[in-house]
Amino acid sequence: MTWQRIAQISVELAICAIHPIPGEYYFLWTTKLANKNGDIGSKWVPYDVTLSLPMFLRLYLICRVMLLHSKLFTDASSRSIGALNRINFNTRFVLKTLMTICPGTVLLVFMVSLWIIASWTLRQCERFHDEEHANLLNAMWLIAITFLSVGFGDIVPNTYCGRGIAVSTGMMGAGCTALLVAVVSRKLELTRAEKHVHNFMMDTQLTKRSSDVNFKAIRKLCKCNRNPLIEYHGL
Repeated sequence: MTWQRIAQISVELAICAIHPIPGEYYFLWTTKLANKNGDIGSKWVPYDVTLSLPMFLRLYLICRVMLLHSKLFTDASSRSIGALNRINFNTRFVLKTLMTICPGTVLLVFMVSLWIIASWTLRQCERFHDEEHANLLNAMWLIAITFLSVGFGDIVPNTYCGRGIAVSTGMMGAGCTALLVAVVSRKLELTRAEKHVHNFMMDTQLTKRSSDVNFKAIRKLCKCNRNPLIEYHGL
């Protein structure tokens, strides 16, 4: 077992070990409130808030479940071909396969999931210091305009936790926009059969144009020579 594998197992165990602490424990959270003229605000916040945010890292287990239970990845022939080509059946390979099979669905599910999760985490970070963020709809509005790189500025995060989530959302929004453009461009490309038909149509059109040019050249040459036989036939 390599050190990389040991580190990966350790990180997975650490992520799965994160859970709320039984009981009620609080800590004093002090931050600068941007919505209130830069005033300093302090609130007693439960420790469960800081522990609930990293729990979303467990979502990687979705790819692990697909890797272990999908017939596409557990088939013996697929495993054999992967071993011959030195391909590891891991989470990265699962994501690449899904982006190849159904890129539009994967992007839609990812963006909707990101919108809901980021809105909930932003609300958890901000609701103790600002009443506007206590409403989930306001948090969803802030995440939406940040993801789309609009940024009206009517609602802004106050805590460093909320600002970090907003920055991450903006970066993911830029990446999703680039992926969406790539997917749409791929959908607009001609298939192999369509390219064959298109090339045939272009060759036919070029042949017709070449024939017309040759006919006009011969006609002009005949007129210059004043051939009576050609003139009799109406050329």
